[in-house]
Amino acid sequence: MIYVKFSDDMGRNEEGVDLGGPRREFLRLLMETIAISPMFEGKQNNRNLALNSAALRDDWYYLAGKAIAVSLVHGGPPPKFFSPTPFSLLVYGSAKPVLDDIADTELLEKVKKVCESTTLEDLEKSEAPLLDYLANAGCLRPMQSIRDRDLLVHDIVMFQVIHRVQGPFHKFCEGLKTLGVLEKMQRHPDSFRPLFCYEPCRLSADQMDNLFSIRLSPEGSNKRAAEEKVVTFWRDYLQDAEEDEEGPNKLQKILAFATAASEVPPIGFSPTPSVQFILKDDDFSSVFPMANTCINCIKLPLHTSYQVFKEKFDFALGNTYGFGRA
Repeated sequence: MIYVKFSDDMGRNEEGVDLGGPRREFLRLLMETIAISPMFEGKQNNRNLALNSAALRDDWYYLAGKAIAVSLVHGGPPPKFFSPTPFSLLVYGSAKPVLDDIADTELLEKVKKVCESTTLEDLEKSEAPLLDYLANAGCLRPMQSIRDRDLLVHDIVMFQVIHRVQGPFHKFCEGLKTLGVLEKMQRHPDSFRPLFCYEPCRLSADQMDNLFSIRLSPEGSNKRAAEEKVVTFWRDYLQDAEEDEEGPNKLQKILAFATAASEVPPIGFSPTPSVQFILKDDDFSSVFPMANTCINCIKLPLHTSYQVFKEKFDFALGNTYGFGRA
């Protein structure tokens, strides 16, 4: 198991031992950083490996693969930003990239003109701006007929998306072998596909409610009645969050507030997330919800008005800054 300790801008370490919360927060931030790094290119949630000389020189591709493997095994989030092309390469060793996998917009427009050619003359004209590129890619050859068009486009896409990034791809594979993850991916591709390739998945209020167990005081006690009232506020708040302008994003913030993870990790939560209550006779009482991300626990104050409960919860979410430096 890995353990994470964050520090503030002055270099002072946070107190306490990492029981899960800091680790999940660190891995979440790490996956978000990798997704937007120059090691990958393309549209959001549909990214391919890019060729970056600095990243190759400093072995970032290997580290990215290793980081993803560690995140999957140690309770962090999955990457979920890969296009089907690199995932297919990882698990099957081959892939069929499509035209939209080309992230270079200027090159993409030139290749589209080749695709739109309907005569040999049009094909030769559209090929002219690509001559230097074709020579470097090993795709330069005389066009004998319009039938050569599709083969030319196929060769360009294969070179740009796959052959050009073989060095980074092999380094990335080596990183993914950490903890046996790549081997498991190749054995169970259907299980790993939704972890690597983006699929719309809305977090719902019902899912959130089912995820958290409610820790109530003994039945018949005075505390129990106040807690049960707040449980209705909690569920109403989740429903309002789902219908909010932010939609699933606000539910993800609530989940992150309680667990430091904005989605359920592939291996699930341990311990099970729970809802507890801040009682007036506690040593420390607060009008705002509090969380212990190490044990995946959110503590709710015993307000008697839903409007007050909502205002205090919104304030807590808006003023939670997470951790500092790892």
